[in-house]
Amino acid sequence: MDIRQSTESTGSTGTIRSTGPAPGAPGPHGDATARHAFATEAVHAGREDLPAMGLHAVPLDLSTTYPSYDSRQEAARIDAFAATGARPDGPPVYARLDNPTVARFETALARLEGTESAVAFASGMAALSACLLARGAQGLRHVVAVRPLYGCSDHLLDTGLLGTEVTWVDPAGIADAIRPDTGLVMVETPANPTLAELDLRAVAHSCGTVPLLADNTFATPVLQRPAERGARLVLHSATKYLGGHGDVMGGVVACDEEFARVLRQVRFATGGVLHPLAGYLLLRGLATLPVRMRAASATAAELARRLAGDPRVARVHYPRIGGAMVAFEPHGDPHAVIGGVRLITPAVSLGSVDTLIQHPASISHRIVAEGDRRSSGIGDRLLRMSIGLEDVTDLWRDLDRALGPF
Repeated sequence: MDIRQSTESTGSTGTIRSTGPAPGAPGPHGDATARHAFATEAVHAGREDLPAMGLHAVPLDLSTTYPSYDSRQEAARIDAFAATGARPDGPPVYARLDNPTVARFETALARLEGTESAVAFASGMAALSACLLARGAQGLRHVVAVRPLYGCSDHLLDTGLLGTEVTWVDPAGIADAIRPDTGLVMVETPANPTLAELDLRAVAHSCGTVPLLADNTFATPVLQRPAERGARLVLHSATKYLGGHGDVMGGVVACDEEFARVLRQVRFATGGVLHPLAGYLLLRGLATLPVRMRAASATAAELARRLAGDPRVARVHYPRIGGAMVAFEPHGDPHAVIGGVRLITPAVSLGSVDTLIQHPASISHRIVAEGDRRSSGIGDRLLRMSIGLEDVTDLWRDLDRALGPF
């Protein structure tokens, strides 16, 4: 096992040139193209116009509809959206089409991922569904995918619930699996739950002209920005690290404006919109994302080191890129470890300020066929931990007790 942390963190130490805030909003000091460090962008992106409005906190707009006394103009705006999918100019029309608070989160996330646009949804699965529907509507229903993926992503592809057909391949087989009707190539790195990593540049090269969709939920833009390595679509379950406190559900796709326009049309038609309160909480979560990820990653690396040297543990998985996720396989009963923790919370999900542990074969990946789980490295002993912000000594004491006697 290699527990070295990568020094190639493209986010927390890098700088970002703004692609511009929401329409009409000035930059932090009147300059919307200034370079700022990632941590600065995390705090200010999506909020640049607040000082001119006489505000400090982001306004929360809970309206479901908006008044308009010029119905001809509204008809023209709706026609324009139906034709192009571009965000309408002027005030919102209806909450299923657009919301100012959600738009701020989208602006900020696009800035952090280094893409032109982002489109937010009610959940990560709603975001993935929209991507599949967008390509399927163009007759491109075939997907090439690399396991492992998040269990429900795997299920959605494998069952063809949205009319898709999937070909599962190793990374080396991507190019050969692409067909004329291939709409997407989908990967997740580090992968859920094994933390296996892929070379995104190599994968993107294998895709040719087919869009690469990279699930960046585990790494976040703090550790990697897939768009810089060739991914056209960057998927997040925003429920996880972007929100960061286990109290909001959402999903988002960072992408170019051309694809964003199609996603907005799918979102409008299917109704998988992000609630404004969720948008508010997610934007707030982005402000502390770099600090949370750095702190949790340092603790995760130390726990991975201790687990790797423990005779009660058969194998430890920790990615070279670093991060706050650790997976391990005890020699003993993994269910006894789940039942033995007291400080750590035995629960599905990840990315919260508190540490969570779960047994993927029983919960997050239960929906994946047993043979497919095993072939992608998800064994019956594998445990997945999402490290929070607790003290490492307290977390180790809890794990040590749960692992049982030597």
